[in-house]
Amino acid sequence: MSDVIQLLPDSVANQIAAGEVVQRPASVAKELLENAVDAGATKIQLIVKDAGKTLIQVIDNGCGMSETDARMSFERHATSKIREAKDLFSLHTMGFRGEALASIAAVAQVEMRTRRATEELGTRIVVEDTTVKVQEACQAPQGTSISVKNLFYTVPARRSFLKADPVETRHIIDEFQRVAMANPDIFFSLHHNDSEIYHLPAGNLRQRVVKIFGEAVNKKLVPAEQETDILHITGFVGKPDYLKKGRGEQLFFVNKRFIRSNYLHHAVMGAYEDLLPADTYPLYVLFLDIDPSSIDINVHPTKQEIKFDDERLVYNFLKVAVRHALGSHNVTPTLDFEQEPAFQQRLNPSAAMRPERDADALGGYRPPRPEPGEDAARHVSNLENWQKLYEGLQLFGEKSAAENGDDTLATLPSFEKSPGVEVLEMDDDSETFSKGQREPYQIHGQYIMSHLKSGFLLIDQQAASERVLYERYLLALENQPIATQKALFPKTVELSAADAVLLRDILDQVNCLGFEIAEFGGNTFAIHGSPADLRGGMSEEMLLEKVLTQYKGNLELQVGTRDNLARSMARNAALRRGQSLTPQEMQDLVDRLFACSVPYNSPSGRKCFIQFDLEDLQKQFS
Repeated sequence: MSDVIQLLPDSVANQIAAGEVVQRPASVAKELLENAVDAGATKIQLIVKDAGKTLIQVIDNGCGMSETDARMSFERHATSKIREAKDLFSLHTMGFRGEALASIAAVAQVEMRTRRATEELGTRIVVEDTTVKVQEACQAPQGTSISVKNLFYTVPARRSFLKADPVETRHIIDEFQRVAMANPDIFFSLHHNDSEIYHLPAGNLRQRVVKIFGEAVNKKLVPAEQETDILHITGFVGKPDYLKKGRGEQLFFVNKRFIRSNYLHHAVMGAYEDLLPADTYPLYVLFLDIDPSSIDINVHPTKQEIKFDDERLVYNFLKVAVRHALGSHNVTPTLDFEQEPAFQQRLNPSAAMRPERDADALGGYRPPRPEPGEDAARHVSNLENWQKLYEGLQLFGEKSAAENGDDTLATLPSFEKSPGVEVLEMDDDSETFSKGQREPYQIHGQYIMSHLKSGFLLIDQQAASERVLYERYLLALENQPIATQKALFPKTVELSAADAVLLRDILDQVNCLGFEIAEFGGNTFAIHGSPADLRGGMSEEMLLEKVLTQYKGNLELQVGTRDNLARSMARNAALRRGQSLTPQEMQDLVDRLFACSVPYNSPSGRKCFIQFDLEDLQKQFS
C-alpha cells in the first residue's frame, strides 16, 4: 500500500492559515494598520471600497522596507519582530507571528509600494494567489502603501459567506477605532467609498476618545489611574448617567493591544454596582501596562485573547481603580439637603410614610447617619428635612387611592363588600361575567387580562405592543409612510462618526417611519419631525439613539435593512412595563394584536399572550 501522507503545497497551506488570520475584510484592515504602527509611522491612512470587498489600502510614512525585506515579508513565518521563542515573552510590537501578509496574499491580489528614507528608489511587488507576479523598482514616498484587492477571489465559497456591506463596514470601523484609540499620538484617517469618515489628528487620549465617540462624551468622562508594582492602569470611564443599551464603547488595552475579556469587564461592572440600571453598559477606555513576561498573547491568531500570570490580582486592581475614579470625582450619589438643594425624589405615595417609623416602606432606605467627623448640626438638619418631606404623604396617598380608584395605591384587599364598590359577579344564566364587567384590566402594570367565554387571556403588553408596531412599521417601509408630527423648532443631534455613517445608509427608511431627519453637516443631523403617535415621554433624540443602537445589535442577524429597522423601532417605541393604560387603550391593543398576521410572538420571539381555560383553573382548586 502506497504512502498517503503528503506535504501540502505552500499555496494550500497559506489558504488554510488565512482561514484563521483573515476571517473578513476587517481582519485585513487590522493586520495592515498594526504593521504600520510597528513601522514607526506618524501618519496612517486607511482607504476602503465596497466594505473592503473591492479594496483595502493602508498608506503610512513609516520606516519602509528594502527590496529583500519587501519580498521576504510575503513568506510564511517571516517577521522582524522576534528571533527566538523567548522573545514571545518580551514583545513590544503588535505583530510577531509572520503570517498576516502571506495569508492575505493567498486569498487576494496584493500590491505593495515601499521605500526607506536612505534610498532613492522604492520597490513595487504584486502578488496573486501566493505567486509573485511583479517585482521592480519604482518611485515612491517614504513609507509603505499596501493595496489588497478582490478579497477571497481565490476562495469563492468564503466570499459568499461575507455579510452585507453595512455589517462588514461596521467591523472595519471597529478595528480602525481600536488601533487609533491605542495610538492617540499618531494621525489616522479613514475613507470609505471616497467619503472621509474619520480625520483624527495626533493628540492626547481624551481628544482621541472624543473624536471617535463624539463630542457628547466629553463631559461624561472620568479619568482613572492606578499604579502598582505589578501594573499601571490609565484611561477613562463614563459617568453612570452616560450609558448604552448595547455594548461597543467598552475597550481594554494591554500594552496598547486591544483585548477581549469578559473577566475584566465583570470587574468594571462590579465597580459600577448599584449605579446602573439592568442591561445597560457604561463607556470605558482602559489601558493596562504590565510586564510582557507576566502575560501570554500567543493564544489565538487574532491576538485578541490574553492570559495573565495572576488574573485575580489584575481583576481586583482594576475594580479598585474604577471605583476610586468614580468616588474621587463625586460620581457616586449623595443625599445631603444642603449640598443638593435641587434634590428631588419621585416616591410611591403608598409607601410614603415617615422614615423613622417605617424605613422598609422606602425600599429599605433610612436617613443617612452621620459619618465620623461630620457636623452634628448638619445631620440634625437633614433628619428634620426627611421628616418634613414625608409628613402627611401617608394620608395623601390614601386619599388619592380613594379618589382615583388606583389599585397601586389601595390598601390591603378586603373580602367584604364595601359600600360603593362593585364586585364581579357571575351571571346565573350564561355562567359568564356580566356585560359591564368584561372589559380588560391591567395586572402590575405589565399584563392585560382579557375575558374569554372559555376562560381568559393574559397578555404581555410590551410584547404585544412590539408585535403590533413591528407589522405596522414593515407596512410603512413598503408603501404606507407613517404620519409625522412637525416640530416647531428643529432639534440637532450629533452622532459619532460610525453612527453617522450608519444613519446615512438608512436615512430614507427612517423617514418612512414618521421621522423627518436631514443632514446638517459633518456628523450632525437636524430632526424636523417625529412619529405622530410617539408616546411614553421619550424625546426624539433619545428614540433615534436607541433605534440606532438596536439596529447595530441586529446587523449580525442578516434579516435585511427593512426588517432590522422595523424590529429596532418597534422595540424602542413599544409600551413599557409599568406603563398605565385605560380600559379603552387596553382593548385597542388587544384588538390590534389579534389583527396581526402573527399575533403569537413578538419580533424577538417572546410570547405575546397565554390562554387559561376555566377547566384547567378548576383543577387547580380541586
